[in-house]
Amino acid sequence: MAINLPQGVQVQAPVIEWLLDSDPSIRWQVMRDLIGAPGEQVSEERAKVAAEGVGAKLLSLQGADGRWGGAAWNRGWDSTMHVVMLLRDLGLDPASGPARRAVNLVRDRVSWKGCGPPVCDSNAFFEGELEPCINAQVAAVGAYFSQDVASIIARLLAEQLPDGGWNCEAANGSTRSSFNTTICVLEALLAYERSAGDSSAVTEARLRGQTYLLERRLFHRLSTGEVIERDRKGGAAWTSFAFPTWWHYDVLRGLDYLRSAGVAYDERMVEAIKLVASKRDRDGRWPLETRYPGVMPVELDAGVGHPSRWNTLRAIRVLNWFRREPE
Repeated sequence: MAINLPQGVQVQAPVIEWLLDSDPSIRWQVMRDLIGAPGEQVSEERAKVAAEGVGAKLLSLQGADGRWGGAAWNRGWDSTMHVVMLLRDLGLDPASGPARRAVNLVRDRVSWKGCGPPVCDSNAFFEGELEPCINAQVAAVGAYFSQDVASIIARLLAEQLPDGGWNCEAANGSTRSSFNTTICVLEALLAYERSAGDSSAVTEARLRGQTYLLERRLFHRLSTGEVIERDRKGGAAWTSFAFPTWWHYDVLRGLDYLRSAGVAYDERMVEAIKLVASKRDRDGRWPLETRYPGVMPVELDAGVGHPSRWNTLRAIRVLNWFRREPE
């Protein structure tokens, strides 16, 4: 039996059942975004994120000093910043008691000492450091959890490049934007708009950054039109989908941002949408195609090459939002 989603994407009932037979963090988003469950049922399921499964496990790993992994940030994936990012992705309710307790500990006790440039050692966590990519991720989670990240946002606005995007290497002389940094900043600006209210400067900057992605059809070079096979900095393939994405850009992440921002279908998205649709296997699921090196604080999927509930959920949402699955 096929389930007709509101905007025309068909999903087999066994796929929905498989998605629902999972962690509360997946279930509540499936209920909200894919099957249109009543709001009170969605809220009830969302509340379980703090008490059961992956969300509860992550919360239990926080140290008395407010940190995860003993650091504000590290090059693995088990630091305070990375875990708070995961909690946001899981949809931990920012208004819940467990969320407030955990985030208040971060706000009050975590600094950047030893985790960033020495000049930032005295900065509180939600004041950020210097690198736009890291600051954007901090701002995104801070805005989600109702923290004051206005100083980071102001810094990011000042760092926007003439082509509309952002690049962590701008401080070293780069004048061209990076997809990786740009997607992180776009997510931060969108989260800030939703948290702090309308700001013409923030919205204008975000729309310019959005245009940067659309002009490049989400994974093409503007100069030649060729597909960008791999990221020059990390070597990641933008056509392979990971979760969590951390600071890495890929096509699914780009489209999922556009969906979240409420962007209407645009012809410049066609190839990217086709790419997402092409990844669906014969059972109607999307695999985890890559995993970035690092130490995951908890496991979220069965591993690379196996069907991924997170990629499947995100892909269906994208195809559903853009109203079509190209042939």
